[in-house]
Amino acid sequence: MAERGATEEEVTATVESGERFAARFGRTRFRRNFAFEGEWRGRHYATKQVEVYAVEERDGWLAITAIVRYF
Repeated sequence: MAERGATEEEVTATVESGERFAARFGRTRFRRNFAFEGEWRGRHYATKQVEVYAVEERDGWLAITAIVRYF
Protein backbone atom coordinates (compact mmCIF):
# COMPACT_ATOMS: atom_id res chain seq x y z
CA MET A 1 0.00 0.00 0.00
CA ALA A 2 2.73 2.45 0.93
CA GLU A 3 4.48 2.05 -2.44
CA ARG A 4 1.27 3.04 -4.19
CA GLY A 5 0.29 5.83 -1.81
CA ALA A 6 -2.68 4.25 -0.03
CA THR A 7 -3.17 4.20 3.73
CA GLU A 8 -4.77 1.40 5.70
CA GLU A 9 -7.64 3.74 6.57
CA GLU A 10 -8.30 4.46 2.88
CA VAL A 11 -8.28 0.76 2.00
CA THR A 12 -10.69 0.01 4.84
CA ALA A 13 -12.99 2.89 3.83
CA THR A 14 -12.91 1.71 0.21
CA VAL A 15 -14.02 -1.80 1.16
CA GLU A 16 -16.65 -0.56 3.61
CA SER A 17 -18.25 2.17 1.50
CA GLY A 18 -16.83 2.12 -2.02
CA GLU A 19 -18.45 0.96 -5.24
CA ARG A 20 -18.50 -2.82 -5.54
CA PHE A 21 -17.82 -4.85 -8.71
CA ALA A 22 -17.33 -8.51 -9.52
CA ALA A 23 -13.75 -9.41 -10.43
CA ARG A 24 -12.00 -12.45 -11.83
CA PHE A 25 -11.04 -15.51 -9.79
CA GLY A 26 -13.95 -15.08 -7.35
CA ARG A 27 -12.67 -11.76 -6.07
CA THR A 28 -14.50 -8.51 -5.52
CA ARG A 29 -13.25 -5.10 -6.63
CA PHE A 30 -14.01 -1.99 -4.58
CA ARG A 31 -13.40 1.56 -5.79
CA ARG A 32 -13.62 4.92 -4.05
CA ASN A 33 -12.41 8.46 -4.75
CA PHE A 34 -10.82 10.61 -2.06
CA ALA A 35 -10.09 14.33 -2.08
CA PHE A 36 -6.30 14.55 -2.22
CA GLU A 37 -5.09 18.06 -3.12
CA GLY A 38 -1.51 16.97 -2.69
CA GLU A 39 1.67 16.00 -4.43
CA TRP A 40 2.60 12.51 -5.59
CA ARG A 41 5.95 11.89 -7.26
CA GLY A 42 6.50 15.55 -7.99
CA ARG A 43 3.09 16.36 -9.48
CA HIS A 44 0.02 17.94 -7.92
CA TYR A 45 -3.29 16.02 -7.99
CA ALA A 46 -6.76 16.90 -6.73
CA THR A 47 -8.19 13.38 -6.43
CA LYS A 48 -6.90 9.98 -5.36
CA GLN A 49 -8.80 6.86 -6.47
CA VAL A 50 -8.23 3.72 -4.44
CA GLU A 51 -9.18 0.37 -5.95
CA VAL A 52 -9.02 -2.75 -3.78
CA TYR A 53 -9.27 -6.38 -4.89
CA ALA A 54 -10.43 -8.58 -2.03
CA VAL A 55 -11.91 -11.96 -1.14
CA GLU A 56 -14.59 -12.46 1.47
CA GLU A 57 -13.62 -14.68 4.36
CA ARG A 58 -15.65 -15.96 7.26
CA ASP A 59 -14.72 -13.03 9.52
CA GLY A 60 -14.48 -10.21 6.95
CA TRP A 61 -12.62 -9.14 3.82
CA LEU A 62 -9.01 -9.96 2.94
CA ALA A 63 -7.46 -7.33 0.68
CA ILE A 64 -5.30 -8.93 -2.02
CA THR A 65 -4.03 -5.79 -3.71
CA ALA A 66 -4.59 -2.05 -3.79
CA ILE A 67 -4.21 0.12 -6.87
CA VAL A 68 -4.07 3.91 -6.59
CA ARG A 69 -4.68 6.40 -9.39
CA TYR A 70 -4.20 10.12 -9.13
CA PHE A 71 -5.99 12.70 -11.24
